[in-house]
Amino acid sequence: MNPAKYVAAAILALAVGVGGYLTFETMNGGAQAPNVAYTLLDGSRSTTDQLRGKVVLVNFWATDCTTCVKEMPNIVATHEKYKARGYETLAVAMSYDPPAYVINFAETRKLPFGVAIDNTGAIAKSFGEVRLTPTSVLIDKHGQIVKRYVGEPDFVALHRLVEKLLAET
Repeated sequence: MNPAKYVAAAILALAVGVGGYLTFETMNGGAQAPNVAYTLLDGSRSTTDQLRGKVVLVNFWATDCTTCVKEMPNIVATHEKYKARGYETLAVAMSYDPPAYVINFAETRKLPFGVAIDNTGAIAKSFGEVRLTPTSVLIDKHGQIVKRYVGEPDFVALHRLVEKLLAET
């Protein structure tokens, strides 16, 4: 085999591996969402269990992630569209994101939902070792993970799923 074929085989193996990982990461959930404690930028403390009874989108993001910044207006619009019906958003900034950048981002864009900084990485770890941003996890009213999105979600499909989950008892 010539060197070019080795390189091509390695690239193909990598592509299949990454594709498999992303497929695994975006499969429907079904697992119970972890109960994690967090502190919001305003200093209030909460847990994910306190969000039971609501449909929740937990969005892992970073200020240096271009896709995260691009999708944030759609995350905000989704929150605004459904918040009165029992929908909540929790934006979790990754542990490597400088707190001053996160605060500046949240304040200048007037994010209308809770923003937490995952200083230790414990929240990301609890949600399945989240390392890629953006990663979003949709949780139903009973605390079950319904869907995990790696990358920007298809917001039309997300809205359909949110509507379905909000209609459930």
